[in-house]
Amino acid sequence: MNESLEAAKAITAARRSRRPLQPLAAEFAPQNEAEGYRIQDAVHALLAADAGPLVGYKIGCTSAVMQQYIGIPHPCGGGVFANGVHDSGVSLRHGDFLRVGVECEIAVRLARDLAPTGAAFTADSVAPAVDAYHPAIEIVDDRYADWRSIGAPTLVADDFFAAGCVLGAPVLRAAAPDLLQVTGRAAINGIEAGRGTGADVLGHPLAALAWLANHLAGGGKQLRAGEIVLTGSLVKTLWLNAGDKAVMELSGLGSVAAEFA
Repeated sequence: MNESLEAAKAITAARRSRRPLQPLAAEFAPQNEAEGYRIQDAVHALLAADAGPLVGYKIGCTSAVMQQYIGIPHPCGGGVFANGVHDSGVSLRHGDFLRVGVECEIAVRLARDLAPTGAAFTADSVAPAVDAYHPAIEIVDDRYADWRSIGAPTLVADDFFAAGCVLGAPVLRAAAPDLLQVTGRAAINGIEAGRGTGADVLGHPLAALAWLANHLAGGGKQLRAGEIVLTGSLVKTLWLNAGDKAVMELSGLGSVAAEFA
């Protein structure tokens, strides 16, 4: 437990000072992803003082394009904090990030808790808990000395690049299109830079939500009513320059925009 706290302190200090995270000292670096998630819990507790309460989760590596890019063949989860959630049209400071990137996502807002029942959650069983979908930009930050070599357990401990999100207007579940048919188009400064579909996200975005519900249940936690879940990027991460404007258009769900001034 002391090792987890020391690792969490190092990660939190790097995030607060906007210093690239170096490989953690061998005596408290996580050796596997289970240890990474224990450290992540400690990071969340330390960050709450300035990042605000945890209001949801992001899921990374849910599409083949992202699994190949990151080199991790399965989903990973991280936290979303209140102070990192923005409305479409926001202008953020590029300099507030080390190396900021954006991803095109379908976000889910929950209408009710997803309490474990002993049976595994599935895409079908989590669907009734969804209140609405949002077109979303996940903001990611490459805050690592070298993310390719720092290791998946440490990436997990540090919320897997998570740096916030931008949400477009909600679309109630009853009015939403078939998520498998949703096409996401990512544009930077008006030029298309990536495209994908809802089917690219673990076969269905709600399959990603079910993965997260099962993952949390395995650690004695659960998703709560009102929480936001970013289900994973439909496109490869797009890294931004100062002054760039990102627009994500998701067919049937609308669009969402952010500028990094």
